[in-house]
Amino acid sequence: MMGRIIKGLVWTGVWIVAILCLAVTIVPRFLDRIYYQGVAGDHFDGARFFNPDGEDTTAPPGGSRSGYLWRQATGNDGRPAWPDHVPVAAAKPAELLPAATPPARDPAATPMRVTWVGHASVLVQTPGLNILTDPVWSDRAGPFGFGPKRVAAPGIALADLPKIDLILISHNHYDHLDLSTLRKLYDRDRPAIVTSLGNDAILRSAGMQATALDWRQAERIGGATVHVVRNHHWSSRWFVDRNRALWSAFVVELPGGNLFFAGDTGMGDGKWVEEARALGPIRLALIPIGAFRFQPGQMASGAHIGPVDALDVFQRLGAWRGVPIHWGTFRLSYEGWATPPRLLTAAKVCGGESGGGVANRRFAAIPIGRPYVVPPINEIFLPPPVIVPPPFDRTAVLRCMNTPEVRALR
Repeated sequence: MMGRIIKGLVWTGVWIVAILCLAVTIVPRFLDRIYYQGVAGDHFDGARFFNPDGEDTTAPPGGSRSGYLWRQATGNDGRPAWPDHVPVAAAKPAELLPAATPPARDPAATPMRVTWVGHASVLVQTPGLNILTDPVWSDRAGPFGFGPKRVAAPGIALADLPKIDLILISHNHYDHLDLSTLRKLYDRDRPAIVTSLGNDAILRSAGMQATALDWRQAERIGGATVHVVRNHHWSSRWFVDRNRALWSAFVVELPGGNLFFAGDTGMGDGKWVEEARALGPIRLALIPIGAFRFQPGQMASGAHIGPVDALDVFQRLGAWRGVPIHWGTFRLSYEGWATPPRLLTAAKVCGGESGGGVANRRFAAIPIGRPYVVPPINEIFLPPPVIVPPPFDRTAVLRCMNTPEVRALR
């Protein structure tokens, strides 16, 4: 009897969520927001932003957005099972870069330590500068306590975080812009916040100040220069406010080599990769590999690159080290929990990123909560600026990956 009551309550909740999701796509202009006003240009039409390389982010493949939301709410799409919980060994303060770490005499030897907190939240530390990307400590990625529930606890307890100097916010989706987390960090540390146009209005509404930049603009923060660079995505917090704010990637110029944070991105024309590379040698690249599959066998979507395209991005960046992010924390799509890193491993074998002289350019998953020391860039690794990385043959890589073992990865 009690089981039937609980089941009935669960389904009632599912129906309420689904109706609310459908309602805000149909009804209310009053939920629209004007986050930014400016002159029209090559990626802003005077009211909304757009991808100048073409729009392919309008709806998940395999159906309408409302149908996708319904499948998300019910799990009724034949998706592979995810664990309810995965163990995380959260980093302790003693494992992080000590606050008193002095700058290296040789800038090329500047220490760098990276800790994946989960999803797109990453702590990157160099002497005198603690950087946090898209910080989300909330249990659910969505409004009003709804949305996907995290299966992996944050890799650092919020109370154990060192003082944060700089926060990068790539766009306004709830799994990347979490006002609850940001408010706590802002009240505690008053960090500089850099984001792209329009997202600062959302932060101001919650009592926080931020620097909002357009693509190809930069801001000096402490000893670093933060560049907001193009990627390929979209934005919305209320469905009807679609693309009222801009999305972006970032390059942070640092002693010893740059940090690249891709944010959340599809491939688009891919030329944004070269724009980031042109800003200088990249010591560490944070590149998404998850939420790419919305139907069986899919390897990418318009809004999200998968492991194959992530490897392409890593290689064309010429990055010294890479950390795959945006997987294994919140279930946002169809693929299994461990499918993204397993596909990345297969893609590396087929794409020439394992063995031989290029093995030092590792792009491999690190556990949530386990700090990783990023070694200094080896001068031998750095190619002359005029040399472009060899082309990535995506078709050949996918052909190589067409094996029973890879096809079995759902």
